[in-house]
Amino acid sequence: MRVCVIGTGYVGLVTGVCLAHVGHDVVCIDVNEEKVKLMQSGQSPIFEPGLSDLMKSSMATGHLQFSTNLQAGVEHGEILFIAVGTPALPTGESDTRYVEAVAKGIGSHLNGGYKVIVNKSTVPIGSGDWVRMIVMDGVTERQAVPVPAGGVPETTHPEVIADFDVVSNPEFLREGSAVYDTFNPDRIVLGSNSPRAIAMMKELYTPIVERRFAEDTTAGAVPVVVTDLSSAEMVKYASNAFLATKISFINEVANICDRVGADVTQVAQGIGLDSRIGKKFLQAGIGWGGSCFPKDVSALIHTADDYGYEAQLLKAAVDVNNRQRQITLEKLQQVLKILKGKTVGLLGLTFKPDTDDMRDAPSLILIEQLNRLGAKVKAYDPIVSQSGLRHGLTGVIVESDASHLADSCDALVLVTDWQQFKELDYAAMGQRMNSPIMIDGRNFLDREAMVRAGFQYMGIGR
Repeated sequence: MRVCVIGTGYVGLVTGVCLAHVGHDVVCIDVNEEKVKLMQSGQSPIFEPGLSDLMKSSMATGHLQFSTNLQAGVEHGEILFIAVGTPALPTGESDTRYVEAVAKGIGSHLNGGYKVIVNKSTVPIGSGDWVRMIVMDGVTERQAVPVPAGGVPETTHPEVIADFDVVSNPEFLREGSAVYDTFNPDRIVLGSNSPRAIAMMKELYTPIVERRFAEDTTAGAVPVVVTDLSSAEMVKYASNAFLATKISFINEVANICDRVGADVTQVAQGIGLDSRIGKKFLQAGIGWGGSCFPKDVSALIHTADDYGYEAQLLKAAVDVNNRQRQITLEKLQQVLKILKGKTVGLLGLTFKPDTDDMRDAPSLILIEQLNRLGAKVKAYDPIVSQSGLRHGLTGVIVESDASHLADSCDALVLVTDWQQFKELDYAAMGQRMNSPIMIDGRNFLDREAMVRAGFQYMGIGR
């Protein structure tokens, strides 16, 4: 099938590359000319395991192209994915101006053929009908043609050139494993009242539904959930809100464990074996961040407010998460007392491992707080340290390797649970420190091994 993906952020690029890999003809559109040139040269603008190789191979087969030409993309695609960003505004609402611009642009370039316009961006509930309206606005503006001198203006009819349906197809990709998640999804959600559009989307996803590219090809077909537009949009928000709340719950339990002498890792194991609860997202730590959970929970809270309902549980989940980001600071104060004049090294900067994403990363809050208290802050991150990119990073010295990070530090804080951090030579690092103290903000390291390496070890809820 012919596909156009508009927007090449994490969601758009991964979606476009993976659909091209399964055999569809995909054109990815972005307004950023430098970014498009980079992708045309075969380089991915983001770090995502496996993405770069798939991108190059799909380009080599001719199934994947990149362009800034929206008109060409609209004319090419039978299915048009809107995959632009919807960042949070200060009010908690989603900023939908990029979605609006794309929808209007699509409308201005519709050429008479039937199109399925897919909301892949996480948009406020009710945006399906809104996108339809904006597309039609683009169609209407296109028809406002000048009146020839002494003549009658030419007209075209919207019903002739605007043959399309809108589908909500939320994404459930985890940064750091987005390619895997695309080929091994738990479910595919399609929201629309158009049987024609749903049929085309099912055809598009057939290779994935049949698990032709999955790691476990013996598993059953991927469930396809068909809903109305608003329900599909709610599925996305409710999923992320539930996971964020589950993390806040175990962090709340961890804080109680710290006070009563229990070990939250053992508690999480015990409750996670309950099939009604499950073990995933029960890892206590310094809180959730990134581009999805904070934005989506805030947007759902704001939507509830708009319709006269106070989402108290979701607000509490946010409050617990904000409070959790203070925990490592409090533990540093417990062992170092005064932080002014001390040097603290951070292991990890990104909000989670296997990504270069710094959006709403807990490390940024910790850096800000340590600076406020007069501490010198150093950091090492497997991706950020090597990339040379320091955008948004102030008040921190980014070291090139973990050994240099340890030099003259009064304490280390594990912020991001990169797998590489389990393999560091902590005994050697401890000898380079003023005091070998480890605050494990993810309960990621082996406590006994750290003690044998000469460290004073403190976890979360342990």
